[in-house]
Amino acid sequence: MSEFRYIVRVADTDLRGPESLEYELTKIKGISINLSKAILKAANLTDVTVGNLKDHEVQKIEAVLENPEGFGIPSWLFNRQKDLETGENRHLIGSDLDLQVESDLEIMKESRSWKGVRHALGLKVRGQRTKTTARSGRVVGVRRSSIRRTSQQ
Repeated sequence: MSEFRYIVRVADTDLRGPESLEYELTKIKGISINLSKAILKAANLTDVTVGNLKDHEVQKIEAVLENPEGFGIPSWLFNRQKDLETGENRHLIGSDLDLQVESDLEIMKESRSWKGVRHALGLKVRGQRTKTTARSGRVVGVRRSSIRRTSQQ
């Protein structure tokens, strides 16, 4: 009988042992629930708790995470489809994802695209309203109309 582990480290993230592996994989940055299900299907693991994983099963999960396309996971689940630099479909997780997003924002700012300008100014990027929201960090008051009403004579 294998020994139960309360903490299992997968892809530089600690996962809790008593929980379901399907939902604990979503704790890794860049993995959604649908991708988690696809990873478990590709690794031939179903209805497993994290604490009951053996070392070779953890290595199999990490192998699927490194090269998901090689295990038959569809490319529409990836977070880097048709990457700008390489042109291939990739899926990034953890700190690699953070660095890539930061790099993408810097490229947008340097090219002075609309999204880059909005990011640089700290404003909303995706078309949200800003008249009544996103007011933190500024002094906001009621503006008086420029023409003062005079009392009727």
